[in-house]
Amino acid sequence: MGVPVSQMWTVATYVLKQKINGRKRYPLVLMLEPLFRCNLACAGCGKIQYPAHVLKQNLSPEECFRAVDECGAPMVSIPGGEPLMHPQIAEIVDGLVARKKYIYLCTNALLLKEKIDLFKPSKYLTFSVHVDGEREHHDFSVCREGGFDIALDGMKAALQRGFRVTTNTTLFDGADPNSVRAFFDEMMDLGVEGMMLSPGYSYDKAPDQKHFLGRARTRRLFRAMLSNRKAKWVFNQSPLFLEFLMGKRDYPCTPWGMPTFNMFGWQKPCYLLQDGYADTFEELMRETEWHKYGTESGNPQCANCMVHSGYEASAVNDTFGSLRGFLGTVRATFSSKYKDDEALAMLNEEVRPVRAYDPLVQIGEQR
Repeated sequence: MGVPVSQMWTVATYVLKQKINGRKRYPLVLMLEPLFRCNLACAGCGKIQYPAHVLKQNLSPEECFRAVDECGAPMVSIPGGEPLMHPQIAEIVDGLVARKKYIYLCTNALLLKEKIDLFKPSKYLTFSVHVDGEREHHDFSVCREGGFDIALDGMKAALQRGFRVTTNTTLFDGADPNSVRAFFDEMMDLGVEGMMLSPGYSYDKAPDQKHFLGRARTRRLFRAMLSNRKAKWVFNQSPLFLEFLMGKRDYPCTPWGMPTFNMFGWQKPCYLLQDGYADTFEELMRETEWHKYGTESGNPQCANCMVHSGYEASAVNDTFGSLRGFLGTVRATFSSKYKDDEALAMLNEEVRPVRAYDPLVQIGEQR
């Protein structure tokens, strides 16, 4: 099982409380971005495209704590940028542990081995390491040769010290499902607690806009990867969300389920889109025109999105909002092989090669 019982119980009781109180919109995970700067320049990420004066800024621990208290979500994801570059990241983590929040510190792990002694093992703290597949594919994805081996060393160091460690993998068009399945084997053999998956998300600022997956290709890729599973594979996600990625379920987007707070304030409407900012969480929930977002809205920016920040909360809501969803979660948890002969045949198909990202070529094409 990819999530500890104490964490599942905390989330379950929180969601049921919202249901009992009649709240239709509530946060599940706070996406807390304490900085944007990073020590990688991934072609599929737009965070470091901000001006230099913005990249130099940090949220203070006090600003982080205020946002966490204001939001009230039981889980806090700390992406970036690279959180381990924040000079007070240990103080931020300690404050959230004291609040008994379940923290996923999202890191590329280039600094993990160096910074690991700043932290103490806790059931509330998980290092969620960004690894986009096997060595060659990961290094290509993050535009850093040797990045995979450094991340692997960081994960080993964290595991040896008793920390919770998961992986976080973003998949783009042209991903080889056989390679990804081999990656699952490698991570399980390493001893990580579980794996998290998501199709690539189309940041407006991302230099490479060519390789984000459309919905049909997402379903086909995830069906090939996640059908006919090995028993040892463990995923640190809602099983219904994984079924959604495989095309077995259809959900509306829940953009308020994972609200984002950063140095600009509360980002409207979600982690991926920037349609303004609110000064308070209450203002975000009250004044955001939620009907304008999600695939069902007709918003072209949302047309191909199947990302966890919009849809995992939808899956969790289904688990606790209907008998069918609850029984589906139980079934998927204890009977998750997903035998599928057609999906097995997909693994023998030739993978379409992906042209390497070349900024000079991209600039020429945009003229």
